[in-house]
Amino acid sequence: MRRKWKRRQPVPLGPNKIWGVDLTGKVDTDGCSHAILGAIDHGTRLALCLEALPDKRSVTILGCLLRAFGKYGLPRVIRTDNESVFRSLLFRTSLRLLGIQQQFSQPGMPWQNGRIERLFGTLKEKLDRLAVEDFIGLRQAMREFGFWYNAIRPHQHLDGRTPDEAWRGVDPFRQAPKAAYLFDAWDGLLKGIWLRH
Repeated sequence: MRRKWKRRQPVPLGPNKIWGVDLTGKVDTDGCSHAILGAIDHGTRLALCLEALPDKRSVTILGCLLRAFGKYGLPRVIRTDNESVFRSLLFRTSLRLLGIQQQFSQPGMPWQNGRIERLFGTLKEKLDRLAVEDFIGLRQAMREFGFWYNAIRPHQHLDGRTPDEAWRGVDPFRQAPKAAYLFDAWDGLLKGIWLRH
């Protein structure tokens, strides 16, 4: 029963219904720790925001999310953990004014926001093997990883499509790509073929 529960397919969701948002971090070669904000769409697994932050203040996080809202539209729900920046009056009020419902995972239960945790697991697996010199280097690395994750790496729960293809409603098995390009970044840690539709 436990195996069956673990391997069950998630219920398909359309885009922009639920976003998972969380923070992680990376230590550079000088020993300085940098925060990374991640936001993922639950339905399509698209990494909507993957950005190195100069600080962990609510206003900084809101600025990143507002840019993502401008690019992708407003979600119905944002799911976060109970970190103080997500519980701040500024953060909660801003989401309420935008008409976005905020859901919190229960303390000590990261699997309740599992899609962003899965994104961070994939990120950390690669990022732990990459030496990042400074904040600017980390910012560039996040852009490269975001492109690789969204446009190159196929996802098992999307029937072999990439998150970008799922977001745009492209079926790569029925529609031939216009072009194909080799992608290689992070000294070979991120590689694949980008099919441009």
